This record gives sequence, structure tokens and C-alpha cells, in this order.
Amino acid sequence: MDDFLFSDEPTEVAEQEASGTWKVIIVDDEPEVHAVTKLALSDFEFQKKRLEFLSAYSGEEARKVIIDHPDAAIVLLDVVMETDDAGLQVAQFIRETAKNNHIRIILRTGQPGQAPERQVIVNYDINDYKSKTELTAQKLFTVVMSSLRSYRDILAIEQSRQGLEKIICASRDIFATHSIEHFIKGVMQQLTSLLGTVDEAIYATSLVASNEPYQKQDQLIVFTGRGEFEESEGKPISEVLKPEQLDACNQALKEKGIIYKDNYLFAYCSSEYNHSSMLFISGIPEFLTDTQKHLIKIFTQNVQLAYENVQLQAEIEDTQQELVYRLSEALEQRSTETGNHVKRVAYICHALAEGYGLSNRDAELVRMASPLHDVGKVGIPDAILNKPAKLADDEWKVMQSHTDKGFQILKDSRREIVNTGAIIARDHHEKWDGTGYPVGKKGEDIHVFGRIVALADVYDALRHKRCYKEAWDVERVVTEISNQKGLHFDPKLVDVFNNIVEDLEAILVRFPD
Repeated sequence: MDDFLFSDEPTEVAEQEASGTWKVIIVDDEPEVHAVTKLALSDFEFQKKRLEFLSAYSGEEARKVIIDHPDAAIVLLDVVMETDDAGLQVAQFIRETAKNNHIRIILRTGQPGQAPERQVIVNYDINDYKSKTELTAQKLFTVVMSSLRSYRDILAIEQSRQGLEKIICASRDIFATHSIEHFIKGVMQQLTSLLGTVDEAIYATSLVASNEPYQKQDQLIVFTGRGEFEESEGKPISEVLKPEQLDACNQALKEKGIIYKDNYLFAYCSSEYNHSSMLFISGIPEFLTDTQKHLIKIFTQNVQLAYENVQLQAEIEDTQQELVYRLSEALEQRSTETGNHVKRVAYICHALAEGYGLSNRDAELVRMASPLHDVGKVGIPDAILNKPAKLADDEWKVMQSHTDKGFQILKDSRREIVNTGAIIARDHHEKWDGTGYPVGKKGEDIHVFGRIVALADVYDALRHKRCYKEAWDVERVVTEISNQKGLHFDPKLVDVFNNIVEDLEAILVRFPD
């Protein structure tokens, strides 16, 4: 046995700080084994990171440490402690209960006959098996080094898997509100996987809005960040980078290429559609191969193309929404209602839909289509539409016809937003108790989009002045809508309304008449 490794030397080695270290768990019931292991590995360094030692003196203690430190890289695990198979039970706990498949398990035993190597290797998911009599200081160094390399590679594979999963989800859900954000975060994970690092990263572009009111048109704004830059989204890149980093960023912009520094890189992302974008990755390996650099170059070009495909889809959807708003506002100008009425109803519908439990996509759909709810009024004469007095019976029948007129105008479209608008135009004057129009639908026979728009439209109309009434205060409106629970309105929807009425009032302030 190596006298240096398993001597009775009691010297404790100061543990490294958690930041920038590899965590190594020592599980052994002999305190001197902990001391000499730390001493033997005191000067160990891998990828410029030292070791941080965590100690457990029994299987029970080991379980707690494993749970508290799921990011540990290695466990040096004694087999025989409080029981003859305590270490084997810990190994089983790590893989089956804690579901930790990343940590490298190195079994160490002073009594190999009680846990034969072949049997242990076959029956337990461990990564190495060493007898204490053969584990010299040099062999300990070697086994820790090889285990850390395996752990590093496993992390890189896991990062790649997570990144790919996010990209697939973003591709599948390309119309989702946050799909661009999810896509770019996945892309950054792929790049850090390619480089074997999981440190800070930034994606900045000139095509996002800044928190600053006087943002320059070509100013790079942080779109998303990782590590210490997670809280920097929406800020100009000049405010979050150090001076030397900003110099490297400007150089990459000027050269429209990739600039490598000691432990970070800036990659300019270019295409015809975008003005300029930049990827910043820190914590990269000190030496990159030509192959890695070539892959990074191709990767950043493809990143930009993929990002812009998603962005182009968002631009199409935004254009559709603007056309819906403008057409709806043109219609509202025929009446005394303002253009902001349709915007308020749209955002009120979105808030109600979310509170009701609809999917993000359906909440967005009802927001985008709700401005079309009164499109049928284009066929209603001005004399009826703007009459300040109560409508006569024949006039009321004409007014009621706007629901069917709107449905006929919008139905059978190949566009989801327009078809949703048709449903809303048809159903938004139906009532929960069946007393509404045009056909007297009842309860859940009324499409949920129609139920939502019905409440949103009434709420906004009551809170604002019309040709036939003054604006009501919020307390009176809440009382009226609550009184219509189960009559005019879906009971569950009224409950949602009462829970979020303060948020709805904020929407009214945001879009005043």
C-alpha cells in the first residue's frame, strides 16, 4: 500500500470555494481516509477548476449529500461501512432513487472478498472498482482525471440533448408567443455543448426593443442571456459587457466574423434579413481545434437563418393582427365607439382566457380575432347604429342581424384568425341561460371564445361612455356582471373576472379613449 496515501497524516486540506470547482463526495467511515484523499488530491486541477470535497461517514449521510448536491461529479464510495453492503446500497440509491446518472461512482474497498469485483460490476451501475491496497496516489489521480473527463462529456451530451429538445419544441410550436426566446436559448445550449462548456452566454440583436426610450436603431440589445447575464435581457449590450469585451464585440461587428479571446468569443451572425446580431460565449476551452472553429462558423450562420425564419413568421402574424385592428377601427368610426375599444376588448379577452385555463395558443387566438366581433355592423344603417334612444322592435331586429352578417362575412376562411373571428361574431351575443341571440344557444353550446368576448365586450362598454349612456364606475360594473352570473355569463368566467378585475382595469388605463 502507498504509505503516502493511507498514512495516519491528520492534516486537513482547505476546501475550495464552490464556484469554479468539481465536486467530489468522499464516503468512508474512516476519517483518516478522508484526510489523506484530500491531501493526495490537494493540487489537482482539471480545465482550470480545482476539487471541492464533500464528506459523508455512513451510507445514511451519503444519501443526504447526494440529494443536496446533484451537481457532484464523482463519489469515492467505500463498500463496507455500517453494514457489509452499505456502499452498494448507496450506489443503488444514486441511480434508482436519486435518478442521478451523471455522477461517476468509484467504489473503494479494503475487503474485496466481501464484494467481488465481477459481481459488483455486473449488478451495479458503477464506473470503477478499486481495492484500497492498489489505489496509490498516482492511481487515484488517474482515476479521478478519467472520471472527470467522462463527467464533462456526459454534461456536454446532456446540454446537447436539452438544446435539441428546445429547438424541436420551438419548431413544433412556432406560433407560440415565446417561441423565438425558447429557440435561441436552445441554440445557445447547442453551441456551449459544441465547445464543452456551460458558462455565460448572450444573444444580442438590433431587432428587439430596448428598455431605453432613446435606443439607437442599430444598437445591439440583449435578447437573452445565461449565467450572470440572465438579468440583462432588454439592455443595450454596451451596458452589460466589460470594456475589453466590448472592444472584442465591436471588432467582430467591424470584421463581420468571429473574434476569439482567452476564454470567450464573439460571433457575428449575418444574413440579408437582419441588421446585425451577436453571439457571446464565455468559458470556452483555452485551445480550440480548427474543426471546432469551422463548426462554430457554420453554426452561427445557420443560427441566424433559423432565427429569422421564426421571426418572419412572427412578422406575418403581427401584420395580420395590425390589419384586423385597422379594419375594426375603421368600422368603429361609423359609431361613437373609439378604436381603442377593440384593443381593450382584445387584451381583456386574453386575460380572461388565461384565467379560464385555455392554452397559450387559444388565448392568443381569441386576442387576435376578438376585434372582428362586430364586423357585421358594416351592414347596419347609421340611423340604427348610432341612435341615442331605445331602438324600436323592427330596428332591434336589424341590429341583431349584425351577428349573422359578421359570421357570413368571415366564415369558410383558410385563415385560423378569420375563422375564429367568424365564431366570435356569431356567438358573442348568446347568453348562458339561452335568452341571447341570434339562435338562443345555451351554456356550453356557446363557443368558449364567444362567451369570453361577450363578457369582455359588456365590461368595456359599461366602463365607457356611449351615445346611449354614461360610463359606469368599476364597483357598479362588478356588481352588474356578478348579478349576471349564470344568466348572461358563464359562471366560471364571472369568477375569473372577479379575481382579475384589477388587471383588467389596468388594461383600460393602458388604452384610454
